[in-house]
Amino acid sequence: MEASERIFERMVLDHQDRIFALSLALTGNRHDAEDVAQDTFLRAYRALCTYAPDRIRELKQKPWLNRIAVNVVRNRVRGIRPRLVELNGSEPDRTSGPEEEALRQADIDELAVRVAALPPRYREAVVLRHVQDLTYAEVADALGQPVGTVKANVHRGLKLLRGDDYGDAD
Repeated sequence: MEASERIFERMVLDHQDRIFALSLALTGNRHDAEDVAQDTFLRAYRALCTYAPDRIRELKQKPWLNRIAVNVVRNRVRGIRPRLVELNGSEPDRTSGPEEEALRQADIDELAVRVAALPPRYREAVVLRHVQDLTYAEVADALGQPVGTVKANVHRGLKLLRGDDYGDAD
């Protein structure tokens, strides 16, 4: 038990920011993202306590935690449309003037609204692949889908974001 607690503590330190960012991108607001991140780590802790040491050693933490977070979000927001997705968690560019910054922020806000409007399967795939910067294999692992399905959902989601909707999306 003590070993799993040390592993869990390290897991939280290594992954808390990324899990919060993923939760924020999928839920659209900080309050829900905090709840999702906390619930993700609570579920991870409970699972770790039941795992054999061999299973814990072989565990791929990043995709495993992503899968838990995606499932927590899915369970929490069934039937609820996300309000807004914040994608601009990085530091602002200090070299740009106020006009450029306002235009950049408007572009980010518009993109966040468009991401939030995507159907959930496309939004999840696009956020994990292009915001969280996971590989297609890691996204497939996190979503419990084949890699081909993930690639198709990312492709269709990006088409919708670009406005290339030719009727092939839900």
